[in-house]
Amino acid sequence: MNWFLQALQKYATFSGRARRSEYWYFFLMYLLIFVLLAIVDGITGSFSAKSGVGLLSGVFALAMLLPSLAVGVRRLHDIGRSGWWLLIAFVPLIGGIVLLLFAVKVGTPGDNEYGAVPELEAA
Repeated sequence: MNWFLQALQKYATFSGRARRSEYWYFFLMYLLIFVLLAIVDGITGSFSAKSGVGLLSGVFALAMLLPSLAVGVRRLHDIGRSGWWLLIAFVPLIGGIVLLLFAVKVGTPGDNEYGAVPELEAA
């Protein structure tokens, strides 16, 4: 939970680097919260089949858009790539695979053009 909160504290910080653990724990907590809110949407009837999204899960996804982009950019910075590589996600199938490979790649061991190695903080 600390990694998720740490990413939220850097809400719109696109500079610097993010370790794999920060990125993946953020992604895991995001997914768990989204699924729980989607279940609540289904139970309360606030899910719209027409739009394919529920009220609570939709508001949550919208609120988390900027932090998700920011942690993704910082993760790319950790492996020495520009944040513009996130745009490859718009290439069907291939883009998602490339981003997944980038997300699991070990970060550069020393300082790089995007900053120093992130401090190791306990999760």
